[in-house]
Amino acid sequence: MSAYIVWSLVLAVHLLGIAYWVGGSLYTTLVTRSSVNLLAPTPRATVLLQSYARFFRGLWHVMGATLISGWAMIFHDGGFGAVPMAINVMQGLALIMAIIFVTTVQGPFRRARRALRPSPEIFATLRRRTAIMAFCGILTIITAAFAGTH
Repeated sequence: MSAYIVWSLVLAVHLLGIAYWVGGSLYTTLVTRSSVNLLAPTPRATVLLQSYARFFRGLWHVMGATLISGWAMIFHDGGFGAVPMAINVMQGLALIMAIIFVTTVQGPFRRARRALRPSPEIFATLRRRTAIMAFCGILTIITAAFAGTH
């Protein structure tokens, strides 16, 4: 298998991971919340918990694959000092997104899953944190557009 094919596959894994991470964050922020508001409070909490659980379960795998594939491409191009500043900014934003994700899962999401009746405030916190992840993801995509013009 040629090096071109390998690095094309690494890039594809990276782009698919970003699509899941940013797209899923946008979906849970913009679509899920407004859709479940049509439900009564108890089923609303159940649907939100199941939605977040499924998204977060996938994101554990996607986050690792996305970070590792990004670092692999950086090292392939000569390391952090050799790539344009925009690439390093993208890495910083990805690390911020990863920290937000891990602290969200270990904090408010865990409390919501353990509560008999999760409060609306916990879901507001989850929504706010996924919105911040989505915003950072959008900034990362914009930064990527600038990195491609170097």
